Amino acid sequence: MPTLGIIGSGNIGATVARLAVAAGIPVLVANSRGPESLSRLTFELGPLSAAGTVEEAAQAGDLIVTSVPLTAVPTLPAAALRGRTVLDTSNYYPQRDGRIAPLDSEELTTSELVQQHLPGAHLVKAFNNILAHHIPQLALPTGAPDRSALPLAGDDAHAKRLAAGLIDRLGFDTVDAGPLTESWRFEPESAAYTRLYAADPDLPHARLPESPAVPVPAEGLRTALNRTHRVRVADRTF
Repeated sequence: MPTLGIIGSGNIGATVARLAVAAGIPVLVANSRGPESLSRLTFELGPLSAAGTVEEAAQAGDLIVTSVPLTAVPTLPAAALRGRTVLDTSNYYPQRDGRIAPLDSEELTTSELVQQHLPGAHLVKAFNNILAHHIPQLALPTGAPDRSALPLAGDDAHAKRLAAGLIDRLGFDTVDAGPLTESWRFEPESAAYTRLYAADPDLPHARLPESPAVPVPAEGLRTALNRTHRVRVADRTF
């Protein structure tokens, strides 16, 4: 598989990078602090990894993972990402991001807002509904019993197929949640968000990483997506 560009080296970005190299996929990782800040991570990841600039990661291949705070999305190199399939992990947390009017009013979903900042990119929302701590606990080879599924949403069918293929190699089945307008179904506080993968879902949100992960097969995820109610974004507490 061609190199996977990963923009963002936080918990989700680094975890995806680890799964990718374990699956034999070369990665080029970038963050806002520059390639020199990634030496420890690339040393850990081994010879299939390299560090680069954000622009270089955006041009690394046909599939790019962006895992940056929502407030950093406008700084992404939109021109370099044009025409590429972008797996975006963004979530809107008002306590961190400040108030964003079109999200609070539900004029847009988070993913639709990101798509506006990346015109011409084929955006697929993915990896935003599971804690980084639970991802390696649940990743399993294709066809394995108790394999878990992750949701994705996007407006481009081909991009969603590419994203699903990558996610399959990384260790998960996928469930198509629909277009970006429906991506609220697996955003914070929805029935398909984080607690679904926790053995002790009643823990306070800050303590969820303490809970072991529990497998969520595709049918269980599909049920959660279908039964969830739209959470008022303006009232979101985390």
